[in-house]
Amino acid sequence: MAKYGMVIDLKRCIGCCACEIACKMENATGPGISWTKVLREERGIFPYVRFFSLPILCNHCAEAFCEKACPSGATYRTDEGLVLIDADKCLGCRVCITACPYNVRYWMKEKVSYFYPAPLTPYEEMGYAEHETGVVEKCDFCKRRLKEGLEPACVDICPAEARYFGDLDDPQSTVSQFVKQRNVFQLLPEMGTDPHVYYLAP
Repeated sequence: MAKYGMVIDLKRCIGCCACEIACKMENATGPGISWTKVLREERGIFPYVRFFSLPILCNHCAEAFCEKACPSGATYRTDEGLVLIDADKCLGCRVCITACPYNVRYWMKEKVSYFYPAPLTPYEEMGYAEHETGVVEKCDFCKRRLKEGLEPACVDICPAEARYFGDLDDPQSTVSQFVKQRNVFQLLPEMGTDPHVYYLAP
């Protein structure tokens, strides 16, 4: 059984946000909801200035605080290591949002058009039909694409090829070799969540 994980090369990332746009297109998320996003920071003093980009998404942690905090059992882990949400069980209490140290969970209060106060466009109505209001949602590593043998949309679209996805338990996979042989790090390692998203230092 595969154990999915992702490696993001911060030296290759150009901060173009193509991953964020691809994610929104794939999952039809509403305004203000980005299951993956790119944080940018300016470093240095003019004229010697550089931009540092940090893509973040659900880390699908091995010790997920959100799963432990969920009172209804809506948040669960699959055998492949994916942390998912059962919308039918979600109470919308948002305890998991508070518990997540990475701030990557979202609560859809209502379905709002990007052209608000105009009504939903036909495209939005079609995409939003897959979402339920009053429940928490987040990145699921594009589980629909995985079932079809495809990579997550953010990995597939990255023009700089800064994202790698694969089986962490397969010693021959790119992500596994990066984790074992390269200078990778996880976000907030002191939390003890053991994220399945790793970063190559810039």
